[in-house]
Amino acid sequence: MSGEAEQCGAIIGCSAVTDVDPRAELCDLVGGDDPASRLWSAIDCGRMAEIVPELPDLQMEQDPIHRHKDVLAHTIAVVAKTPDDLVVRLAALFHDIGKPRTRSYEHGEVTFRHHEAVGARMTRKRMTALCFDERTVEDVSELVRLSGRFKGYASGWSDAAVRRYARDAGPLLGRLNQLVRSDCTTRNLQKEADLHRQIDDLERRIAELAEAERKAAERPQIDGAAVMAHLGVAPGPDVGRALAWLLELKRTEGELPLDELLARLDDWWAENGWRAGSLDPDPNLPSTQPSKEMS
Repeated sequence: MSGEAEQCGAIIGCSAVTDVDPRAELCDLVGGDDPASRLWSAIDCGRMAEIVPELPDLQMEQDPIHRHKDVLAHTIAVVAKTPDDLVVRLAALFHDIGKPRTRSYEHGEVTFRHHEAVGARMTRKRMTALCFDERTVEDVSELVRLSGRFKGYASGWSDAAVRRYARDAGPLLGRLNQLVRSDCTTRNLQKEADLHRQIDDLERRIAELAEAERKAAERPQIDGAAVMAHLGVAPGPDVGRALAWLLELKRTEGELPLDELLARLDDWWAENGWRAGSLDPDPNLPSTQPSKEMS
């Protein structure tokens, strides 16, 4: 065994030397502290070309956005910036894997159109070959597919676009935002700070929109028909105000036994029914007025 092979095996457990499972070896390479040094060692000794043959191909792909480094160096830098979460680390490792296959020249510049979609397919194929479980394969591939979705946010996104981003990410939203934050390896500290502020703003808007939608979807424990039947009142504003009070009661005290709820409603009506017209109903509640078609 050569000295170089011994060193390679000692550093990364090269399976050509130690017969380590490639899937487990890749997990070890990207996990823990300082994954960059282990990844570079695996690349330098040729082991990475055996585990993920597509990765060393990035070394000659000059990225027009990250002009100071090739795509491979950028990729390893992104992996090193991510939290120690296997799914996020693998997504960082594969997020630019489709660039060699999508590289083209337009107006004298290099482009990588749709590299995320191509990379997602390549990721799924490679991880399946490495015998990763289906859930991990799907999550990592989906993060790769969505990894470029944040681009353009600084130009202004509508609320609909923010909702679509969150909906498409689904349960991977937190991990996607971690990947986006890490996919900034510029030496310009101001640019990096601007990116993080934009992601902070996106996360704030997602939370605010989700809360607004949650409140809009809330309903009292009983509906307007039940209120009218119990209080013996006709459709109109008073029913809406009773529903608004019932919704606030649900928000503060949660669901109550029906007999207790109706008793509380009776007490509220006895105290407020004569002046219910002075209480403003919740605008999110459905109208209790009969429609014109019914009148």
